[in-house]
Amino acid sequence: MKPRIGFIGLGIMGAPMAGHLLAAGYPLTIANRSRGAAVAALVAGGAAWAESPASLAAQSDIIITILGFPADVEAVWRGGDGLIANAKPGTLLIDMTTSSPGLAQLLAREAAAHGLGALDAPVSGGEAGARNAGLSIMLGGDAADLARALSVFETLGKNIRHMGGPGAGQHTKMANQIAIASTLLGVAESIAYARAAGLQGGAVLEALGPGAAGSFQLAMLGPKMIAQDFAPGFMLKHFIKDLGIALAEAEGMGLALPGLAQARRLAEMAAATTGDDAGTQAIIAALAVP
Repeated sequence: MKPRIGFIGLGIMGAPMAGHLLAAGYPLTIANRSRGAAVAALVAGGAAWAESPASLAAQSDIIITILGFPADVEAVWRGGDGLIANAKPGTLLIDMTTSSPGLAQLLAREAAAHGLGALDAPVSGGEAGARNAGLSIMLGGDAADLARALSVFETLGKNIRHMGGPGAGQHTKMANQIAIASTLLGVAESIAYARAAGLQGGAVLEALGPGAAGSFQLAMLGPKMIAQDFAPGFMLKHFIKDLGIALAEAEGMGLALPGLAQARRLAEMAAATTGDDAGTQAIIAALAVP
């Protein structure tokens, strides 16, 4: 029999991910702060609803969380009503939130002290990757725990990498976000320049895409920047959070990352203009685009 999965966090990423697990035949119990359309659809498809993390933990073999912020992860995992205190011995806890490497290490230690496994498994690919089960999954933790959950990860993603011990998945996701930050800013500046020069945006993207400037950010978010379409695939507020974690980690390592710092500053400026629920392509709103 397939393991019973508990899933907490049914936002624009979590809801389709939980749907893939349900479609693959995993017995699924879900919990979320609210009961909206996504919850109703999953329950109609056969998922069970749990009123609390503690209730969900008691009936699950593997538990996945994908939440907004590190404080949310800590609240769900720790404390008397949290997952660690209420999961059965041998349960595997997986956090797929982009969160702090230090928190991932702390949670792994506390989980082990309770006879539980723990993995940090942040993802990249945004809403599109979640919907088409094409996520990249970066894993930190014990290889034996990864082996237990490999079929689960294969249901959610295409590129599954074990990066090392606890926290290594989160460190890898920070490297991912650092690479995205400057690339995204470069795309926004390129489009702003092209517009100021009187060029047609779509033609510029067609000219640049096949060459050395080609990237996921250019191909996927460039057209949205040109159209001023700021509907989120990945929200600015989460991007700003991620870049803040990366900056703090870099500072602790003695690294100066000026491109990262500038991208975060402009993302914050954009959020003040468009609202922080806008997609990351809204960073172009921080530039003076004619």
